[in-house]
Amino acid sequence: MTPEATSGRPEKTASPPVPSPNAASALRSRVRMVWHVGRGNLLLGTAVGFLVVLVLAAVFAPIVAPHDPMAINPALRNSPPGTLGDGGSTALLGTDALGRDELSRLIYGARVSLLVAVLSVLLSGLIGVTLGLLAGYYRGFRESLIMRIVDLQMGLPSLLIALLALYVLGSGILNVVLVLAVTRWMVYARLVRGILLSLRERQFFEGILQLGASDARAILRHALPNVLSPVSVLLTLEMAMMMLLEASLDFIGLGVQPPEASWGLMLAEGKNYMTTAWWQVTLPGVAIMLTALSLNIIAARFGGSSAKPVLRMDLEQHGRGA
Repeated sequence: MTPEATSGRPEKTASPPVPSPNAASALRSRVRMVWHVGRGNLLLGTAVGFLVVLVLAAVFAPIVAPHDPMAINPALRNSPPGTLGDGGSTALLGTDALGRDELSRLIYGARVSLLVAVLSVLLSGLIGVTLGLLAGYYRGFRESLIMRIVDLQMGLPSLLIALLALYVLGSGILNVVLVLAVTRWMVYARLVRGILLSLRERQFFEGILQLGASDARAILRHALPNVLSPVSVLLTLEMAMMMLLEASLDFIGLGVQPPEASWGLMLAEGKNYMTTAWWQVTLPGVAIMLTALSLNIIAARFGGSSAKPVLRMDLEQHGRGA
């Protein structure tokens, strides 16, 4: 008989290994959290639903739009919402000064505005996160150089820099994306550097460095996952900012050019008809406001605890000796 049997104590069995968290499981848990929170929060659910409908309408604009956004009909110029046109067609949200359908132009304008906002935040985020990781990890001369550039650019108005750059480069969607990305990368660099400076003071990160982890492994495997959640919240906020900046550039004629449809350009084209055709400036203005408000509601709801799950999973990994 074994000693365990004679002592009357049950034999201990090895506990099964706990699976280490990965990107897929973290993403699934975040989606489930958003779903459960959204079900119990009417405001958040409304914001998420509005953005989902907006994105679907922009992606499937050729199917959803009732008319060609470029089609000109002088007989229906400045027609109010609900006007019946030729063949029994209805201008549900009215027409502009050239007789183009406002609803169709709003849908196609959402495609342009969302495309510029998404590409701009992704590019600026890539630049800012990379430089922020380098500044926070290596310190010394590289940190001083990067942060002095950040301080210098933060002291200049973003819109003024964008105006000067677009005046030199010329208008167009690609130039707008590049200019907006260059004018907003500093906020990501500052955030990531601050998080990494705090992270380097934690015992588990010091242990990683003492064990001889390479710089690339320490940055990509351990530092980067801990900054992704805060950066995702900042991306949401910056997307609203990019939409407002893009609309401002379109309004003054340095962004998207006619006959393309964008919300800022629709505001510029309808400003001369504010007293006679109010819908031409009200509808795109409301679309910009609701989109920016929805993005800010989502960011505000998940911004407070966004960094905790990632940090906890990393600590658990190192506690198991992973």
